[in-house]
Amino acid sequence: MTRPFYITTAIDYANGAPHLGHAYEKVLADVISRHQRMSGYQVHFLTGLDEHGQKVQQTAQKREVNPQVFVDEIAEIFKAMLKSLNVSNDDYIRTTEPRHKLVVQSFLQKLYDQGLIYLGKKTDWYSTRQEQFLTDKDRDVDGNWPEIYGEVTQTTEENYYFKLSQYQPWLIEHIKSHPDFINPSFRAKQVLEFLKEPLNDLCISRPKSRLTWGIELPFDNNFVTYVWFDALTNYYSAVADKNLWPADVHVIGKDILSPPHAVYWPCMLKALNIDPPKQLLVHGWWTVDSKKASKSEGNANDTLNLIQSHGADAFRYYLSREMVVGQDADFSHKTFGERYKADLANNLGNLVNRLLNMVGRNYAGSIPAPSVDEDLEKSLRDLWAVTHKKYFDSFATYQISHALESLWVFV
Repeated sequence: MTRPFYITTAIDYANGAPHLGHAYEKVLADVISRHQRMSGYQVHFLTGLDEHGQKVQQTAQKREVNPQVFVDEIAEIFKAMLKSLNVSNDDYIRTTEPRHKLVVQSFLQKLYDQGLIYLGKKTDWYSTRQEQFLTDKDRDVDGNWPEIYGEVTQTTEENYYFKLSQYQPWLIEHIKSHPDFINPSFRAKQVLEFLKEPLNDLCISRPKSRLTWGIELPFDNNFVTYVWFDALTNYYSAVADKNLWPADVHVIGKDILSPPHAVYWPCMLKALNIDPPKQLLVHGWWTVDSKKASKSEGNANDTLNLIQSHGADAFRYYLSREMVVGQDADFSHKTFGERYKADLANNLGNLVNRLLNMVGRNYAGSIPAPSVDEDLEKSLRDLWAVTHKKYFDSFATYQISHALESLWVFV
């Protein structure tokens, strides 16, 4: 029987256009998916769109459109990006879909019935940009709020809380006893460092008095679900009717590793008596010409134009070759051009062209049988054996850049 392989990307947030970071994550997951299919696995590749939350509601209000109409438009834009990149996803989950809402509300009700969700009133710091409550441990070494949080305000509010803190000992032990749970391993060390401080319970609701665009709590219709509790559940809701859980790999960016994926998600699942995903594969960030890729810099979307000018395969190759998974990488049109010319046109292109011409000219278009006795043939076979091992060893840990590097030595 063919072994299933369930792989996901983080679902994109429906508050803007696709950019380089979105494209890379989909390409990385797609490369892994294609490799696993060719290796005989029955792959199920999921991606999708995170459609609820305060930022989506505010953006829809500014555009004077219904939030559902707004996210419908954004979904088509992101799907078009996937098509342009030739991404082979098997499913596309949207958090406004009934199949997702049912699972989110089922999770919430089960936790509430177990006494793991309670109503509390607290004074906290709140980041609208990240749509999350903060504590003083989220400040930088100088005591300031990092730029990623945007404007931070203090608020007193009644909300529902999940007893996250009681699962901290289990989570620490799980990470330590499962060395492959977080890849690369240095990211696991960062999470364990984060877990040295006591966890606060997780606020899993927002009052409708300030947010209506969300999944209503099944036990209190005055509140909607916190966007991260909602979004994380997509990995399970998309396969709730399939025998695919636990996921083999969640492909995510380093900015959403801790606490969402490395803390909230496994603890939520533990509380529900569901196995955690087998691995979190954590990639770095892209800069563009040594500057942060962002809307304000105006450089986040320009790189995607190369898909139209040079083709999806060349763009996919560049992204896969340039970023070592786990590290940051810099994108530049100059290095793209150099990689395109040197690797694809000169090395691979010339090799294919010369082989085809030689076979056509000397062997009437039919590749001759190899002679195992010739020294050149033997040396090529030996080199291929080494290349093959390096290539598959690299893929075993999803280091696609290293796999391609070993392949190009052979080319």
